[in-house]
Amino acid sequence: GHRRKNWKVRKFVLRDDPAYLHYYDPAGGEEPLGAIHLRGCVVTAVEDMPDSKKYDVDNILFEIITASEIHYYLQAASSTERTEWIKAIQTVSRTGK
Repeated sequence: GHRRKNWKVRKFVLRDDPAYLHYYDPAGGEEPLGAIHLRGCVVTAVEDMPDSKKYDVDNILFEIITASEIHYYLQAASSTERTEWIKAIQTVSRTGK
């Protein structure tokens, strides 16, 4: 969403073999719209994003920086869910194939 200046709802599926986060249109469709390679990535909570309006993000953002230095900003449904996503992605980035 940060790159495109708008936010879209996506369904995400985390895989460890290979270490990818695939994303899909939530309305359906078997083929992923794209994927984020997670091996060696860095994932952190984002407390403030200068380009966003406060009501758009509610401090539940996290950022994935891939090994090839591509930045992805994602918004979780809650702070608890954000923490769960960060922990799961950190594990896959270290142990996934």
